[in-house]
Amino acid sequence: MVVLLLISLISCSNKRSNTPRVLVFSKTADFHHSSIPAGIKAIQALGAKNGFEVDTTTDDNKFAEDSLKKYAALIFLSTTGNILNGNQENALERYIQAGGGFVGIHAATDAEYDWGWYGRMIGAYFVNHPAQQEANLIINDKKHPATDSLPDTWRRKDEWYNFRFVNKDLKVLISIDEKSYTGGKNGDAHPMSWYHEFDGGRVFYTELGHTDESYSDPLYLKHILGGIKYAMGDNTSDYKKAHTALAPDEKGFTKTQLVQGTFFEPTELTVLPNLDVLVSQRRGEIYYYNNETKKIKQAGFLKVYFKTDAPGVNAEEGLLGIKADPDFAKNHYVYMYYSAPDTPMNRLSRFTFEKDTIQPGSEKMILQFYEQRDICCHTGGSIAFGPDKSLFLSTGDNTTPFDEPNQKYTTQGYAPLDDRPGHLQYDERRSSGNTNDLRGKILRIKVKEDGGYEIPEGNLFPKGNPKARPEIYVMGNRNPYRISVDPKNGFLYWGEVGPDANVDSFKVRGPRGYDELNQARKAGFFGWPFFIGNNFPYYEYDYATGKSGTAFDPAKPINNSRNNTGLTELPPAQPAFIWYPYAVSTHEFPSLGSGGRTAMAGPVYYSDLYPSNTRYPSYYDGKMFFYEWMRGFIKAVSMKPNGDYDKMEPFMPHTKFNSAIDIEVGPDGRFYVLEYGTGWFSKNPDAGLVRIDYKK
Repeated sequence: MVVLLLISLISCSNKRSNTPRVLVFSKTADFHHSSIPAGIKAIQALGAKNGFEVDTTTDDNKFAEDSLKKYAALIFLSTTGNILNGNQENALERYIQAGGGFVGIHAATDAEYDWGWYGRMIGAYFVNHPAQQEANLIINDKKHPATDSLPDTWRRKDEWYNFRFVNKDLKVLISIDEKSYTGGKNGDAHPMSWYHEFDGGRVFYTELGHTDESYSDPLYLKHILGGIKYAMGDNTSDYKKAHTALAPDEKGFTKTQLVQGTFFEPTELTVLPNLDVLVSQRRGEIYYYNNETKKIKQAGFLKVYFKTDAPGVNAEEGLLGIKADPDFAKNHYVYMYYSAPDTPMNRLSRFTFEKDTIQPGSEKMILQFYEQRDICCHTGGSIAFGPDKSLFLSTGDNTTPFDEPNQKYTTQGYAPLDDRPGHLQYDERRSSGNTNDLRGKILRIKVKEDGGYEIPEGNLFPKGNPKARPEIYVMGNRNPYRISVDPKNGFLYWGEVGPDANVDSFKVRGPRGYDELNQARKAGFFGWPFFIGNNFPYYEYDYATGKSGTAFDPAKPINNSRNNTGLTELPPAQPAFIWYPYAVSTHEFPSLGSGGRTAMAGPVYYSDLYPSNTRYPSYYDGKMFFYEWMRGFIKAVSMKPNGDYDKMEPFMPHTKFNSAIDIEVGPDGRFYVLEYGTGWFSKNPDAGLVRIDYKK
């Protein structure tokens, strides 16, 4: 009897108050439906008549565990856009996992596009809709409380959504007959209302409810009442079943300044095994930060090409990248990528660092390739090593993105495709789109002890093809400025700085500009200058006549430029991992906001690789850190087990970073952040080196 009593008490402890309570959440970050007040009033009336209490809010701060625990169901009433972030999202996941209920009404599918769990939970994402009109709804399940009082065919007027990413596990209650109205895009099985059990909880969604009149329609009110009752269940929860972890409090992280006011255009850093740091500067200096003495000194200088005499041109070349060898503790090798001063070549070389100095005369030139000088822009220049010690090097497209003076027809911020004689620097296909050119690429090689290199298995093109360079791992890059490699699975990540067109020019030039964060699980072609973003195609364009040709085909890209020295038919184009324009990308990654764009790829984190006293919490295991030089944020990106994108959340959102240009994880498991500072081509007082410390 004692055991039975204990079991009874434990069961009762999961029971909420005797009267179920629901929370109606109606925050909108995008379109605001005028029917929301009518919906709130109707749900309150349903609660009063049917024995449940109703709270209402637009405050996302309610999404904390202590607050959500008391609710039998959450009702998202025409919520739109990016309405939750960080631990608010985690709190909703934990609420559902604890057995909570969720009701989505109408525009609730028009929210949280860059949070994969939400999309799977609610069941689909909104794409678009035709004008409001009458249509026939087909009742697929008459046994559910949300539909048991509805006629077999229900004709009504509303705003009918088209959906994407429809969860295949949904139990569809109502579908719409696309033959009964115009504008449907989901075919014969076009769902309008559904339910399912998901991640421990109960979920109901109805697309219906755009109009004010819906909330005085008895049939519609019975419909949503049945959904609410289903979602409330037996009004119990068990948070022992919640498995989503909560993110560490930002207060545990500290931005520790190691160096400030010393650097003049720093480009990349590398952390040595003893936690000393080397920093490259575009004009050729190499700085050395001594972790023991906390002092910084110049450790070397490379004479580099960093300034042009061409009028009106800002050169971006110079000393662009630096990285210590994976076996630095044994061999003291450091790799640098720079623009040679005496020949139009960009060069990857190996140096020896000993006695706090880059040893004079130690240079071993590994590879070099031609670049067109006295033009702007795009250099790439990041160096990274894979788990197998392969060296990755990013290279820019070396192409002018600006309009050519005194020309009637110009690029206008779209893809530069001018292959007329005498316009070489305005033709992107000669470099990024050229399989026989190392510009606009990410290369992968295995450096040998003598300074030569081998081609690893799995690069994009095999050895021996006179029209394709075997060093190429990824092609179709514009400015892959910062790269990283997952230290466990070897996936390559890079930020791709995109073109400047502000508006789409479909049928004429192509899409507006996007920056990209990209992921390569294997070698591939990633589109530029034929495609951008989610494989949005550009059009062939005649710069002599201003006439557009056909759109490029991502399944079979053709490089027919007169300046192309490589293969004509390119590999199929791979879409971007994350893409975003100057404006808010409403239906893709709204949490990125709007503004300037300079995408950068940071590290993928694994706490088990680092000492327990300095590493970050395991919450960040497997997350990829993506940062923005212009917008100033750092985001932690979560992925599914196969590597697909799943979620993005802020990291240290209340901390200011002064144009972070490189982030590396040190051997201590802490982030080292190189800040370029807020001015261009100058010695910025806020440029510096910082370390992100975490205190448990």
